[in-house]
Amino acid sequence: MSTQGLKEVIQQKYGEAATRAAQGKEKGGCCGTSCGCGDPITSNLYGDGETASLPEEAVAASLGCGNPTALIELREGETVLDLGSGGGIDVLLSAKRVGPSGKVYGLDMTDEMLALARENQRRAGATNVEFLRGEIENIPLPDASVDVIISNCVINLSTDKDRVLREAFRVLKPGGRFAVSDVVIRGDLPEAVRKSMELWVGCVAGALHESEYVKLLGDAGFADIDVEPWRVYKADDAKQFLVEAGLNADVLAQEVDGTIVSAFVRAMRPAAATPRGDACCAPGCCA
Repeated sequence: MSTQGLKEVIQQKYGEAATRAAQGKEKGGCCGTSCGCGDPITSNLYGDGETASLPEEAVAASLGCGNPTALIELREGETVLDLGSGGGIDVLLSAKRVGPSGKVYGLDMTDEMLALARENQRRAGATNVEFLRGEIENIPLPDASVDVIISNCVINLSTDKDRVLREAFRVLKPGGRFAVSDVVIRGDLPEAVRKSMELWVGCVAGALHESEYVKLLGDAGFADIDVEPWRVYKADDAKQFLVEAGLNADVLAQEVDGTIVSAFVRAMRPAAATPRGDACCAPGCCA
């Protein structure tokens, strides 16, 4: 399938997830699949204390694989960008932490999710939030304009992850921080899983290998890179989404046992670095 075709499939899945959430229906599973509550990737990510004051629709539309707002200390007055912000749960949580002097942008390409997020923003009374329509490969913000980038199980969906990470580096201020939750691979996935469109949309087949993630972050100019797996999916966990994709779960589940993990991915833009490929004003100035 072409890049545009994949993008359309993803938009359709996320649009359906937003509609379900807006209608008060049970949320789907990982990143828009229909496996429902109890999905091993999306369940039990936030504490009741975090979500109690948020609109129910923001929680219902949460289809991530972690809690990126728990990865990093957000400070009063900082500017935060959430890549693939969905129904806005991580944007609204971040907005509380940066306070009225701070700003949080949510970027999403799906109209239904943006409409839901803006309604959730209104209900939450968040005045320091702005939702933008766009793609994470082409972030509609100026260079060096944000202090922190977060994301929740979205980068793995991109067909041009190198571009995403370079764009993230571009919009971060020197010394800015990158703290995302994502699905990563440790080992080899069966070809049948890699080729499955349903599993791509479900945050598995498009995931980067851990070492490749680190390499792409380094190539983009990031430093202090760390990938911390926090939830490892076993054979029994894998059976659910393999059945959803119409694959032979009894055979493939054993082959993917322990190779798929949810991870916290952290990095920073060095204070004195320039983006790779930019001209240097003096020898040795580029990191």
